[in-house]
Amino acid sequence: MLGPVILAASRSDRMRRLISAAPVTKPVVDRFIPGETVDQVVPIIKDLTGKGLEVTMDVVGEDITTPEQSYAARDAYLELIGRLKELGLGTKAEMSVKLSMFGQALEGGHELALANVRPVVEAAAAIGTTVTLDAEDHTTLDSMFAIHEELRKDFPQTGCVIQAYLFRTEDDARRLAAAGSRVRIVKGAYKEPAEVAYQKKSETDKAYVRILKILMEGEGYPMIGSHDPRLISIAQELARTAGRKLDEYEFQMLYGIRSDEHVRLAAEGHRMRVYTAYGTDWYGYFMRRLAEKPANLLFFARSILTKG
Repeated sequence: MLGPVILAASRSDRMRRLISAAPVTKPVVDRFIPGETVDQVVPIIKDLTGKGLEVTMDVVGEDITTPEQSYAARDAYLELIGRLKELGLGTKAEMSVKLSMFGQALEGGHELALANVRPVVEAAAAIGTTVTLDAEDHTTLDSMFAIHEELRKDFPQTGCVIQAYLFRTEDDARRLAAAGSRVRIVKGAYKEPAEVAYQKKSETDKAYVRILKILMEGEGYPMIGSHDPRLISIAQELARTAGRKLDEYEFQMLYGIRSDEHVRLAAEGHRMRVYTAYGTDWYGYFMRRLAEKPANLLFFARSILTKG
């Protein structure tokens, strides 16, 4: 039951100030967010790809209130792509973007977000990689899927994310499981009302398996976003049943969580991608990581007790 409380705190300016000011916060945050600048994360990218892993990079920050901030977010991704080009890592690193960072919630936000994300997708394609549009709360999804569809006209490799806890997602999965599509499935990490989303973990887990089966039996490229050992095993079995080869799907996990499992899956021949976030506006991202998994909250609490 702590998850909804933490998610509510993620929107609280008072909690943001309190947690950000706590001396123990930065070393704990560093476990999940290894840097604030491109220069700080380049060694992390090199280390991960040197271990046979792939990465998806997320420049954190969602509370965009002006068009100028959305342009800055666009430029931050373009800077990242430029560095990946210099490093020759275009085929090992993709980008994950939240359209809220590109101005989606502002007046005229749909058109603004599309205009901002298009040059990022174009630049990514030029270095041999791609972009995945992250899913946010349910009120933003129709816009996200419309932008995804528009981008795929010129850049068919553009991916998107679906969330198992939403009632709509099975239908979305059937629509998206087409040839050439790239779809990441996650459980979901936003506080959603009972009218649109499952409220119990067991219900979400069952939906996750149903949706994953749709994706595995489809013609697209499933990306399994989960740290749950049981769901990982089920995904492997569904892939075998569907006759998929190891390079016809991939696993994705967050930086700083189950790192040994990242290496183990890669060593078995699986494509294993590490979701790696960086940036100064880390608070919302960090709080959702705590809400998603009780072990993350315990890790934070333990650090406060031992270092505070």
